[in-house]
Amino acid sequence: MSNTLQPLSDHWRNRYLLMRHGHSQANQQGVIVSSPERGIENFGLSMHGEQQLTQLVADWHWPAPTRVVHSDFLRTTQTAARVAAKFGLAPCVDKRLRERNFGDLEGQGDEHYPSVWALDAEDTEHRHHQVEALSAVAQRMQAVIADWEQQVSGETILLVSHGDPLQILLTALANKPLSQHREQQALLPASITQLGLM
Repeated sequence: MSNTLQPLSDHWRNRYLLMRHGHSQANQQGVIVSSPERGIENFGLSMHGEQQLTQLVADWHWPAPTRVVHSDFLRTTQTAARVAAKFGLAPCVDKRLRERNFGDLEGQGDEHYPSVWALDAEDTEHRHHQVEALSAVAQRMQAVIADWEQQVSGETILLVSHGDPLQILLTALANKPLSQHREQQALLPASITQLGLM
């Protein structure tokens, strides 16, 4: 699956490919894995996710990345490694691309996501259940792009992250209220959204 956003600025210096990790063991088990304590060493790609990545790299039709940057969770690390290997790149970690932390809901069933998203729609600063606030996620995700925009030019940078953070980032970049992040088209596992230079 692929989405292309028109340039959100006239001043992009680089092209960005925003990628959600492939289908994971957490997806398979229907469990929330959002803390570094559980997500860095466990809950990597499922067998389906591995198959997704095999197909994705074989049929790659996006611009070739010149850099691969990823969250340090196992599922994103494994996803980034597969793409980086295809292009002979060394992936690098940026912890700011981590999953949104769902606080007290960690380890519970993913049926709890909609209740958090309903709260998001009412208050972008809410911390119910110790969930990371939308504004905090948007700030750290946007900072990744801002840093690359300052450091390099004319590159194609693949950022491998997670569903919620990427949807929050895309909402922020489109200058829409963060409370509307769930109105953004859902990013499926192993999907890529292109933005920046065309």
